[in-house]
Amino acid sequence: MKILLSTAIICMLLSHSIMAQSVAIRAGHVVDPATGQTHDNQIITIKDHKIVAVDRDLDVSRADQVIDLPNAWVLPGLMDAHVHLTLNVPENLGRGVPFETFYLTESNAFRALRGAKNAGATLQAGFTTVKDIGNDGNYAVTDVKKAISAGWFEGPTIINAGKIIAAFGGQSKGISPEQGLFWQYEYLDADSPDEIRKAVRQNIYYGATAIKLVADNSAYYYSEDEIRAAVEEGHKAGLAVTVHVQGGEAARNVILGGADAIEHGFELDDELLQLMKDKGTYLVGTDFPLSHLQAMGFFIDDPETLANAIIHRLRRANEIGVKMAFGTDIVVDLDGRTRGDLALDFLDVWEAAGVPAAKILQCMTTNAADLLRLENRGTIATGQYADIIAVPENPLRNIHTLKNVQFVMKEGRIVKQAHGASEMTRK
Repeated sequence: MKILLSTAIICMLLSHSIMAQSVAIRAGHVVDPATGQTHDNQIITIKDHKIVAVDRDLDVSRADQVIDLPNAWVLPGLMDAHVHLTLNVPENLGRGVPFETFYLTESNAFRALRGAKNAGATLQAGFTTVKDIGNDGNYAVTDVKKAISAGWFEGPTIINAGKIIAAFGGQSKGISPEQGLFWQYEYLDADSPDEIRKAVRQNIYYGATAIKLVADNSAYYYSEDEIRAAVEEGHKAGLAVTVHVQGGEAARNVILGGADAIEHGFELDDELLQLMKDKGTYLVGTDFPLSHLQAMGFFIDDPETLANAIIHRLRRANEIGVKMAFGTDIVVDLDGRTRGDLALDFLDVWEAAGVPAAKILQCMTTNAADLLRLENRGTIATGQYADIIAVPENPLRNIHTLKNVQFVMKEGRIVKQAHGASEMTRK
């Protein structure tokens, strides 16, 4: 008994020692996305997953680990506010074939395993936080989050929406009555304020940390009061509420109902964009490059027209001053590239729309953190979680340097380190 007790105490002390290790990063340049400024020759000290100090003159002699990044631009980890980690639609899906066909061949366990794989790849690309926006089967992403927290897999911090709340039918179309309500595998039908409140509560019960509705998938769409019911219920639990909507009266109801964000919004006119600015509604525009839209041609009739419309809408939103957060919505894997690599293709669209590099970086960091209600992430500052990446050039001048992330730290632990970064561990 004494031997067992001693062993337990030793393990506990060792565990505490590992957790209490201090890390110092000597950074050539630290980027502050909130202000668009850089600070040279900074030392970032980290302990217990969080940043404890950032300054030029800190003493690193007592740090357990020192990381030298003298030529790098160091910045907070990136955020993608619209992902589908467990979903992949086959690129060769035939036109007219129901989107939901894969329900027949993919179990929830398989979906979760895909989610874990995509989560790891996303983190390697520099995205330390993502918002998974649904289409994850029967709450598969909740289990992915648990596995990442347990240390079984590498992955970003995941804010997940659970099952998507929608009016009857989810996002399916024209299914015969004999087939049953199979869309409820990934959707919750809710057709009144009370049903919406119940759906929000069910999602929270099963591990959701954000709420998503679909407002205008059919000829019928949610009223302002129905949106407000979701917002009130979500906000009581401290969760952001976001809504898939394209434009028109349905989008007006979403904005006036108090939703935190609109997802997509490809058909938003200037009046609605101005209303979003006035109300403080975020746009998560999922601004697809043409190559991605072409790969989804099985349900997009005219990819080139949509690609041009996306650039035009993004340009207008930026000029009007709508609050925006970066989001991708990748659901088709291309050419063996990872989800993280594909997400960075979207930078080309933001640049084509005339959004300055500094603004793009804000949308990928501080703005996204604000939308997701993450007060302790999104900047490199005392008290923030140590979600840190490094790139070889100044992203405020060349946003495409984000496609070459050479160092990734998640909550104080290194998960990627290129040969250019030297490291010293004190024992």
